[in-house]
Amino acid sequence: MLTPFLEQTAKSLSRNDIPEYAFILQPNHPLPSINRIKELMNLTRIILFPGFFGDITVTKDTTVSCLKQIYALLGEQIYNCLCFDDHYDCPQSRAEELTIAFIDKLPEIKRLLATDVEAVHNCDPAVKNYSEVIFCYPAIQAMLHYRVAHELLLMQIPLLPRIITEQAHFATGIDIHPGAQIGEYFSIDHGTGVVIGETCIIGNNVRLYQGVTLGAKGFVYDSAGLPLNVPRHPIIEDNVIIYSNSTILGRITIGHDSIIGGNIWQVYSVPPHSRIVQKKATAAFVDGLGI
Repeated sequence: MLTPFLEQTAKSLSRNDIPEYAFILQPNHPLPSINRIKELMNLTRIILFPGFFGDITVTKDTTVSCLKQIYALLGEQIYNCLCFDDHYDCPQSRAEELTIAFIDKLPEIKRLLATDVEAVHNCDPAVKNYSEVIFCYPAIQAMLHYRVAHELLLMQIPLLPRIITEQAHFATGIDIHPGAQIGEYFSIDHGTGVVIGETCIIGNNVRLYQGVTLGAKGFVYDSAGLPLNVPRHPIIEDNVIIYSNSTILGRITIGHDSIIGGNIWQVYSVPPHSRIVQKKATAAFVDGLGI
């Protein structure tokens, strides 16, 4: 008696003509695998921080072995993502070319991540050594995923970059869109609640604290009422510090060597060397509160 019921339920679940969920695709080819992408990023972390993660002894042979696994996993997931996107054909050779091109970028990704590790170390007196930063700080995990995803996005690979950064978002509470442009020596202290939007441009030696939002103030819509993907997030120039829970919105520029204090709502550009802080409460105001 159970089998007919299950078959009927399966038939109902397979329908794609129900208006409320007709937009959800039912593809006839492999989809990207969340678990396989997690495995890919774990291997990438082992390669980029040799000896810190995984249970292998770092030698030339083990590094080559890891790279071969990365090649197989990444090639598979790139192929699945290309198939998933309506604008691409699915030639296996194209996926292989993109995979090799990405692996060639790994040394530069490692160099950039090393600058991030140094920046976190130099900005936090609680850090005892560089190894502590690599092992413990969520910012480094978030930046590892971001820097990998950003390169894949530049290669015009669909979907995969977002999956990678959202995995880090889930694990760390740090939300960095892979489309953002972030320079060298970038640091995030604590990190929980940080949001960096797709069209942000961030220079070198920038430091953010927890709860900082670099977001959009509003959207430009097309004739169908859908938001256009145009520059809408802040430009943060070199040597800027933004303290906790500040919100910077719109396509504005925070000039180099500026400091934005905590709990600031900023929707206008500021020139270089600015200091934006909340006004202190007056004595009369404090007295009125009985403080």
